[in-house]
Amino acid sequence: MARLTLKQRYRHIIDWFVANKGIQQTELAYANDFQLLVAVILSAQCTDKRVNIVTPALFEKYPDAETMAEARYEDVLELIKSISYPNSKSRYLVDTARQLIEDFGGRVPESIDKMMMLPGVGRKTANVIASVLYKQPRMAVDTHVFRVSRRLGLSEGKTPLQVETDLTANIPKQYIADAHHWLILHGRYVCQARRPHCEECGIYDWCRYVGN
Repeated sequence: MARLTLKQRYRHIIDWFVANKGIQQTELAYANDFQLLVAVILSAQCTDKRVNIVTPALFEKYPDAETMAEARYEDVLELIKSISYPNSKSRYLVDTARQLIEDFGGRVPESIDKMMMLPGVGRKTANVIASVLYKQPRMAVDTHVFRVSRRLGLSEGKTPLQVETDLTANIPKQYIADAHHWLILHGRYVCQARRPHCEECGIYDWCRYVGN
């Protein structure tokens, strides 16, 4: 069988996800823009499941930027101590809340560049917020998206930015926000790092990792 072209590979894989996975939502629990930002910051190098265990108590005490901006670092730390890197993240959350109040009227800005001015917010976090909250065609590349994209043959990028560029250039604009979730969830539950569950994979026939 002739090797798939890049265009064919993208078309088959995207068509499968559209038909079988449809519209996807983040697994993080939140009630407003600030809470989503907090949850995404906390999720860095931590599972969404763990974040969702921690955030109910955190959001009960600090439901918005106004209340978080008045918090003490040590009080926030006590609520998120089971999260990875709690010392740094407790400072990020309080300092970000204060900057949101001072510079953005307490709301999370829509601009990627403005979001990246906030403590603890890098490009990946900003892309998640822009995609989930503001429905922008942004592709956040975490470890799952990076691994799955390279295994499938969707990108040969050596950095997250290179993979992001390849994906956004080849995925139809209307599917980019959903594709972010498709690839994350596929990596989280099927195409796992140590032992990919190829026998459960619906896109096996178009995967370069297994020689297709």
